[in-house]
Amino acid sequence: MTHRIVASVVLLGVAVLGSWACSTDSGDRRTVAVRVGLDRIVSAEIPPPVGRRIGLIAHAASVTADGRHAIDVLRSAGVNVAKVFAPEHGLRSRAAAGEHIVDGRDPVSGLPVVSLYGKSRKPRAEDLADLDALIFDLQGAGVRFYTYVSTLILSLEAAAEADIEFIVLDRPNPLGGERVEGPVSAPRNIVPASFVNLAPGPLVHGLTLGEMARYVNQRLDKPARLQVISMTGWRRSMTWNDTGRAWVSPSPNLRSPESAIAYPGMALLEATNVSEGRGTGSPFLVFGAPWFDPTEFDPTGPILEVPGFRLTPTEFTPLAGEAAPRPKHVDQLCRGFQIEVTDPEKAQSYRLGLELVARLARQEGFSWRRDGRALTWLLGTPAVFEALASRRSVVEILAADAADHARWRSERRTALLY
Repeated sequence: MTHRIVASVVLLGVAVLGSWACSTDSGDRRTVAVRVGLDRIVSAEIPPPVGRRIGLIAHAASVTADGRHAIDVLRSAGVNVAKVFAPEHGLRSRAAAGEHIVDGRDPVSGLPVVSLYGKSRKPRAEDLADLDALIFDLQGAGVRFYTYVSTLILSLEAAAEADIEFIVLDRPNPLGGERVEGPVSAPRNIVPASFVNLAPGPLVHGLTLGEMARYVNQRLDKPARLQVISMTGWRRSMTWNDTGRAWVSPSPNLRSPESAIAYPGMALLEATNVSEGRGTGSPFLVFGAPWFDPTEFDPTGPILEVPGFRLTPTEFTPLAGEAAPRPKHVDQLCRGFQIEVTDPEKAQSYRLGLELVARLARQEGFSWRRDGRALTWLLGTPAVFEALASRRSVVEILAADAADHARWRSERRTALLY
């Protein structure tokens, strides 16, 4: 318990201090302040869409550089925000992963809220019938199974079908725009489409959501009337701490830039009986289980050597709460490791995740959820589980994706904005 609380305070301190340091005039590249699409509308650099009825897709991280929410600043600029659409985790980003969200009314703004993680995950024709445009302003995580990219794609398609404009207020990819990792999805006759595998390209795609909208729209039979309000000051080499922006959690368990870096790999543990840290102060930055013995993890050499990360033995006890109502091993002492991001640019998160599951799978007490089908569902392909089950090396598994990565980098060029 003590460790869990201390870890929570330390991580919060790192996030706050990191955000402050990035905005100081230290003379290094972290002094660059990135202005997102919403900032540019607020400053009147980009004319706001006044005179039209607008639907706004937003959540807690839909804020300006000074922390004002998109609902408030757009209304102050004279935009007629008629209704709000809420993604997974809800408008205020408090609901747990997978929690069903119902339509309702936002008590803060008084606006009607249409859930895109309830009865429907795509805006319905009746939801759009009285609108002239949809504005999309969500902070993504740069990875296919983080569902906001699926919300983007389905909302773009809905706007095209309704023949209304679709406006994306672009935001940084917290992983940067150069990192491409992981497999592409298998054909739909092998792994059916789901809300965690709609995005094209590799698992870590290296696009902003504005760029993803451009890529998808270029390939629609009936393209939407798409406008992307691009950022200023953002470069593809930037991870979050380079942007000069404070981190606002886009979902309850993605609480820091460090957790965003680790997330694409650490989330692979969700397909196992190993805790990925939900129910602690450090989701995706600790892992372990009651049956796990850290001293036997790698008795013949270093614990684990993956660029950009350091592992330290630790103990933690997952507790049920709003962000994780049913965490794995709730109220049980887990032994495991704390993950430290030592170099965000060099960090190879997907490789970290593969190394972990490959080693954990050899330990007594380990099991796959749904006999491995959970990993197939998460990654959108059975190839990785099959490779792990046949004891292929992590190097071999990574090498199998190289050709797809090269093809993706070429295909995405026409969608790039930065």
